[in-house]
Amino acid sequence: MCKGGLVCWLSMGWGSGGCPVPSSTAQSCSCRASQGAPGARSRPVAMPPHSDAGPVAGPPDGGWGWVVVFGAFISIGFAYAFPKGIAIFYKEIQDFFGTSYSEIAWVSSIMLATTYGAGPISSILVNRYGSRPVVILGGLLCGIGMVSAAFCTSIVQLYICVGFITGLGLALNLQPSVIIVGRYFLKRRPIANGLAMTGSPVMLCTLAPLNQFLFDNYGWRGSFLILGAILLHCCVAGALFRPISADKVSVKPQSIEEGKETLKEEVTKDAIEMNSPTNIRMETKTEEEEERDCCEKINKYLDFSLFKHRGFLIYLIGNVLMFLGFFAPIVFLAPYAKHIGIDEYSAAFLLSILAIVDMVARPTTGIIANSKWVRPRIQYFFSFSIAFNGTCHLLCPLASGYTGLIIYSVFFGLAFGMVCAMLFETLMDLVGASRFTSAVGLVTIAECCTILLGPPIGGTLIDTFGDYKYMFIKCGAVMVLAGTFLFIMNYYNYRMLAKEEKKRKEKEEGTKPVRTENEGRNNWNKEHVQEGPELEPLREEQEGLKKEVNGTNEV
Repeated sequence: MCKGGLVCWLSMGWGSGGCPVPSSTAQSCSCRASQGAPGARSRPVAMPPHSDAGPVAGPPDGGWGWVVVFGAFISIGFAYAFPKGIAIFYKEIQDFFGTSYSEIAWVSSIMLATTYGAGPISSILVNRYGSRPVVILGGLLCGIGMVSAAFCTSIVQLYICVGFITGLGLALNLQPSVIIVGRYFLKRRPIANGLAMTGSPVMLCTLAPLNQFLFDNYGWRGSFLILGAILLHCCVAGALFRPISADKVSVKPQSIEEGKETLKEEVTKDAIEMNSPTNIRMETKTEEEEERDCCEKINKYLDFSLFKHRGFLIYLIGNVLMFLGFFAPIVFLAPYAKHIGIDEYSAAFLLSILAIVDMVARPTTGIIANSKWVRPRIQYFFSFSIAFNGTCHLLCPLASGYTGLIIYSVFFGLAFGMVCAMLFETLMDLVGASRFTSAVGLVTIAECCTILLGPPIGGTLIDTFGDYKYMFIKCGAVMVLAGTFLFIMNYYNYRMLAKEEKKRKEKEEGTKPVRTENEGRNNWNKEHVQEGPELEPLREEQEGLKKEVNGTNEV
């Protein structure tokens, strides 16, 4: 055995009592060991420690995070408000192309469904490239879609340009913005989410009268050109999404990379030299590992194990049901006002009233949800908000005049803001920040089906009965049902979690005395064996080997 090998063997045998080993000697021994018998497990080449690469920092809960919240405010605002604000043009586009209410409603439905259905694509791109480039790409798609829509000559072309292209751009704005806020904040996350979500009512409050002004002066084609230019501001918002680890994690030293290259060369050399039957088994194992790695890569981007998560499934079912009646009332609010004889600017002002109340409701809801009384049971608060939203729709047919619609808009804005402020916070509360990216992608693709069908079903009811009240009643009943379902199932989930926690504690308390008794017996045996006279010859031999090694090192 070489001197370095003796030193390595003794240092492993004596642990901390062994002599110090030079790194060069250890490396030479490991290299020789790697060239030994085929199939033997070799030690990797010694590499410098990773202490130079600083640890990944946690959420800063402030600082540049507030700039990120401002960028999310813009991108989330456009993603949520634009499909609603564009409803100002529906009456005129319907007359221009001679379409029905259900046909024109497909424009918003396709846009919203694409925005939500492309959630997994957005999540995969965020995991691969980060939030900044994805949001910038989304802003470019939004601008291209609206500029192309200005030259459309049929309703089908509007479905493609406004629905698919612009909807995909909004999807690439929505998910990355929500994800980056969750990475920058932990303790203040409900407040940060509430402020970011406030962008939706602010944009809606601005877009509703702006779209009416643009239509009066430039027509719907000229308005679409201008709106395409405005949506390019999403690119500016995306530029603010600085990766959180950019200035926190230092670059790995070059020596580590060189060590990795040396290790790769050694492994390649061993693979060429070894031709024993053991290698065939290793190759079979390698193929199995490659298949496993493929599944792990897919699961890395979309964590399908979430479908085994009880709280996630409850949230998913409740939200899929809720979105069947969530967007239709706001899409048809302005057309309904025009239908009962209210002028265009007053009808657009209803959306502004809704947006102003929504603007106040979102941060206020975030503050309430962050309180110590509500946050432990935030799922109940979310369920109440959905049921309250549905109740407003059920009472809307009682509002026959403009004053009644103003009152409805105020309560609708309050309920809408409460739901939107907690929509993603409750999901993150259930699955945690580490699985939130995959959860958002899976939820949005499941929700896109009911989002796609909601407004057209409402438009079909309007075409069939010639009255808007049946559409509001349908949406209200669905949302009350969804809120009731979530309340009952969340109560069941909290009860089950409490029972599971109680069983876990009882199991830990039951195993603790046994562990303590075994540890005490082992300690007693160690003390008596170490003091035994029968180990004296072995102790003398050990000291002799240590002296021999020390002498070898001195030479």
